Order: sequence, then C-alpha cells, then structure tokens
Amino acid sequence: MNSKYFEIDEDLEGLRIDVFLSELLTDHSRSYIQKLIRSGSVTVYGKEVRPSRSVREGEQVRIVFPDPVKLDITPEDIPLDILYEDGDILVVNKPKGMVVHPAPGHYSGTLVNAVMYHCQGSLSTINGVLRPGIVHRIDRDTTGVLVVCKNDRAHRFIADQLAVHSITRRYRALVYNNIKEDEGTIDAPIGRMEHDRKKMGINPKNGRRAVTHYKVLERFGNAAYIECQLETGRTHQIRVHMASIGHPLLGDTVYGPSKDKYHLQGQALHAMVLGFIHPSSGRYVEYTAALPDYFTRLLEKLRYSGS
Repeated sequence: MNSKYFEIDEDLEGLRIDVFLSELLTDHSRSYIQKLIRSGSVTVYGKEVRPSRSVREGEQVRIVFPDPVKLDITPEDIPLDILYEDGDILVVNKPKGMVVHPAPGHYSGTLVNAVMYHCQGSLSTINGVLRPGIVHRIDRDTTGVLVVCKNDRAHRFIADQLAVHSITRRYRALVYNNIKEDEGTIDAPIGRMEHDRKKMGINPKNGRRAVTHYKVLERFGNAAYIECQLETGRTHQIRVHMASIGHPLLGDTVYGPSKDKYHLQGQALHAMVLGFIHPSSGRYVEYTAALPDYFTRLLEKLRYSGS
C-alpha cells in the first residue's frame, strides 16, 4: 500500500472531498475515489469521512491506495474478430454465445480471457480484476462491436463519454409483430424487477432513466427489422423497451414468448455501429460490424415467408 497527504488551502475550501481528490488525482476516476472513501481509505485527521463531506482550510487529508490485486484469470488463446487496434484500444466483433467478463459459472471462454491472451497484460484496471479493459459490455447472446481499453487513461476518456451519452451506439434487431409507425422513442426507466431480481423491467419507482430511439427498416407479416440507437445504456435496455411496447425480440425467451419458433440461440440483436472520440487523436471514430450469418439467414427466411 502507498499513501498520499494533502492540506486544504483557502481556494479549495467547501469542495466535496471526492471532488477535491478526483481533481488532484487525475489518474483515477471519481467513482474509484468514492469507492476508496467508502472503504475507509480516506481520512481527515485520522477519521473516516463520507464522499459528500466538504473540506475545510487547513485540514489534512490522507488517502491510502491498496496494493494491486493479482488477477487470477487464465489468458486463453481464443480467436478474436478484430475490427481495429492501436496502443489505446482494441475494437472487436463479439460472437454470439460469448460472455464478456468472468462471473460465477463463466470463468473461462470469456472475452476477457481472450483479450488477456491477445494483449499480454496491457489492459486497463479501472473496472477491477474480473473486468480488465472492459468499459462497457453487451449480453452473451448479443453480437457486435465492443471496445476494450488498453490503459487507464483511455478507459477514463471513453467512460466519460459513456457517462454523458455522447457515444454512438446503433443496433439492429428483429422483433415480433408489425410496427405501424416508421420510427419512435421509448423513454421509460429500467430497473430490476422486485419479483425476479434476475430480470429487468420498466420500473418508475426504482429504475434509472433509459431512452431508446428506433426506426423500422423492413416489415414482414408478423415481424419487423429495426434499427435502435441508444441514448442511455441500461442492462437489457433494447430487449426490455421493445417488449414493453409489444415488440419483444425474436429469440428472446426472457422478455418475449417462452417458446421460440425460430429456434435461435437467444435474442436477434446485433451491435452494428460504435462511435466515439478517440482518446489520443481527439477525432471521432466509428466502427461497424457486419450482420452475423444467423441474422442474415433469418432475414432472408422472413423475406421469403413473410412472417
């Protein structure tokens, strides 16, 4: 462990202690600073404080940084569909069925196992030992573009864009039932369901604001091909939002029909476009992943049969 000491001068008096520390310690995110404060690693004259506490002139603040935790995850030589790579980021096209980061029941075969092997230890550490390099994720059965960060500076830079919803995220999906309108916006809070904590749902009381813009690309008899653009990025957002207006995704037996007549491996959802400001060049970049084979085959089937 190592620690740092700071003394509050007159110009800084009145700031929240988490704001004060995150402005001085620019190599660490404010959320990480808050985590240290809540764990008791930040003290004023030896006493633990809360993140919202205001600092006063002349006070001495001590922050203790824990030693890095050794990552006990095995790098695995798993092929990656790499769309772009440089010293800051790795952009991949995630296949169907691959879990993004290790979790109970999935400690191998994940995207993290694959990128650890590919990047040989060059990954950001901000999201903890189980999620090195992972700044955002997509569901196991969702395919498409995902960016992995190789250092903490790039991670913070892209995470800040995610926080203010400035990243471009466009998805393609196939949904049940024909949609009458050509486009629309769903603005409904999403949170965990009280009766089933594994499921998300529209939750006005405890949910977080979620906004999805959608437009119809093609109509079939009892289905539609749509594009969704995320304004926010809540868990299962597109799946929950489309189901809430009567258009669950094909193959989604969690939020749609319990029996899938199309015999899919999970929901028909593809993260097609991801765009953001590059952490080093400062320029807007955009990456596109072509539709996976299963999706194009299903589209052709729908076009032929009309349902």
